Amino acid sequence: MSKRFSSVQNNPTDPSLSTVFCGVDVSAATLAVAILEDGQPLEQREFANNGNGHKALIACLHKRKRRARVSLEATGIYSLDLALALDAAEQIEVAVLNPKVANRFAQTLQRSKTDSIAALVLAEYSRRMEFTAWRAPSRNGLQLRTISRHISGLSVEHTREQNRLHAAQGSADTPGCVVQDLKRSLASLERRMVKLRREAMALIQRDETLQRQFELLISIPGIAAISALQVLGELATLSPELTVRQWVAHSGLDPVHEQSGTSVHRASRISRAGSRHLRRALYMPALVAVQRDPHLRAFYELLQSRHKAKLQALIAVARKLLHAIYGIFRSQTPYDGHKLFPELIPG
Repeated sequence: MSKRFSSVQNNPTDPSLSTVFCGVDVSAATLAVAILEDGQPLEQREFANNGNGHKALIACLHKRKRRARVSLEATGIYSLDLALALDAAEQIEVAVLNPKVANRFAQTLQRSKTDSIAALVLAEYSRRMEFTAWRAPSRNGLQLRTISRHISGLSVEHTREQNRLHAAQGSADTPGCVVQDLKRSLASLERRMVKLRREAMALIQRDETLQRQFELLISIPGIAAISALQVLGELATLSPELTVRQWVAHSGLDPVHEQSGTSVHRASRISRAGSRHLRRALYMPALVAVQRDPHLRAFYELLQSRHKAKLQALIAVARKLLHAIYGIFRSQTPYDGHKLFPELIPG
């Protein structure tokens, strides 16, 4: 459902038609709020981070009878419910910022980090920077992301327990009860992951869009069902209006070049300013794809022939994979490596 705004636009000559700029610093229990309004002193408030607090904040903005632009940092479950409430409210636009983007903006203002200052920085961001309104993802997409991230956390825990078991079995002094307990822990984690993957697949099968995207993902060599579930969990909540460059920026796989004059020229690196969950989800598919897909393998080998380190080349493959996924989602056609690398391997 599209957002409704009054027909009047921002008019700097008429304060009654101006936009209210708001920043919200989100914590588990509270919302630190800063409000900038033409002709008015800075207003700083605090609300509870719960349903009643969200309603109170919206009422506080509505009483000004002007369009409001609100910026807040993405802080997972702490900010999601607030973002959904603001997005649903009339006359309010909300931007959900990557914390690193907000932090870099704060550095340009030379601001230190406190809750009240952070809220003011976010309000200034709403006023000064190009404003990209957040688009609420589908309920199924949000649920899939929650399940897939929980599975990812259990997988990390499983790896940790495997390492502990290996160390315990390597010592003659480890009591047998400890070894058996670690084995039971591993078995329990495996059962939980299997059950959650089953629930995630049931969710995907109930949603026509998610089901089609899942089928397209597994058409890519290197992406099997488990990896497809993790990747789709991260992509399902992205706005369909984003460009492929915005996808790459969201993943934090976009390259950063450091050069100053003629004396400083550091090697390029990835920004890491985006979702670590998406980067993690793409790592294993990239590793497998360079072994199973001739086009991605040729690209990987080409980079190595240009003296790129293995990890650098693998990151570039992950970035290309993201381009490929964007393409097949847009075209609704299975993966074709010739389209991604027409110059590497003749058709």
